[in-house]
Amino acid sequence: MAFGLKREELIEWKKQVIASEIAIITHYWQDDRFPHITTVTKIGCADLNKLVEWGSKYNLKPEWVDLRVDYPHYDVFGSKQIEILLSENQINQIKRFKIKTHY
Repeated sequence: MAFGLKREELIEWKKQVIASEIAIITHYWQDDRFPHITTVTKIGCADLNKLVEWGSKYNLKPEWVDLRVDYPHYDVFGSKQIEILLSENQINQIKRFKIKTHY
């Protein structure tokens, strides 16, 4: 279950994905499979080749792209989430969602 986003933020992320931009958004998240994880970052792009190429610099595998929805994306959390948010200068998302910067 996702929460902690404004509708406008999600709409903007979707627009960026559709425009084949690399779009990054973080939100609070609960999933019984990952009881200690409270946030997830979605990195999306409609251009699958561009998304997979981008993901390769973070060792994200092509088969990890979520294709079940109209907005192809990677879901990242934990140490990989921190690595990507720091590298992509998304400090505001780290602060906003109070993401621990070490695991």
